Amino acid sequence: MKILVVGATGTIGAAVSEALTARGHTVLAASRSGEVEVDVERPGTLDAVFAAEPGIEHVVCCAGSGSLVPVDGGTDEEFVQGLQGKLLGQVFLVRHAIPHLPDGGSVTLTAGRIPETLRGSAFGVLTNTGLEAFVAAAARELPRGLRVNAVSPGWVSETLAALGEPDGGTPAAEVARSYVEAVETASLTGRTLTP
Repeated sequence: MKILVVGATGTIGAAVSEALTARGHTVLAASRSGEVEVDVERPGTLDAVFAAEPGIEHVVCCAGSGSLVPVDGGTDEEFVQGLQGKLLGQVFLVRHAIPHLPDGGSVTLTAGRIPETLRGSAFGVLTNTGLEAFVAAAARELPRGLRVNAVSPGWVSETLAALGEPDGGTPAAEVARSYVEAVETASLTGRTLTP
C-alpha cells in the first residue's frame, strides 16, 4: 500500500513511518517543511501531494498542534489558532483527502489524552473529544467504503524524556502499532484506538 504520513518528522510520525515501512508499505513522509510538504493548517497542500503522487491509498495524520489555553486565560485568537491546528486542520485534511482516495482507502487522525487536572485541559478535552466525535460521525457518512479512525496516544515516553521527564509515557514504537492497525484493518472505521 502507498501511505502518506503527515507530520512524519515528529516523534510519533517518524515511528509510524518506520513501522509502516517495516511492514512493506510505501511511505511518503510529509511535514510542513520537508521534501513532501503538507501543512494541516493549509489543507490545499494535501491536494498538491495527491496530484504529484498518484496512488496514495491511505493518509495518516500525526500533525496538528495546539497549546493548552486556560478557559480564563489567553486570547480568543490563541484559542482559535489552537482549534485550527489540532481540530479543524485534521477535519479539513479528511475533507481534502476524500476525492483523492480509492474505494476502501482510509484516513487515520491523532486525538489525545489530557489529564483533567492540567491547567488548560478544558481546551484539550474540547479538541480531542471533538475529533473523536467527528471520526465516529464521519465514518457513517463517508462514501465508497472509505474509512476514518483516530489514535489517542497520550504521553509519549521519548517526548517526556526530551522535556526532562525520563519516566512515564508510552514508547513511540508501541504507539505506532495502533496506527498500523488502523491502516491495515479493513473492517475498522469510526474508532479511536489507544495504545
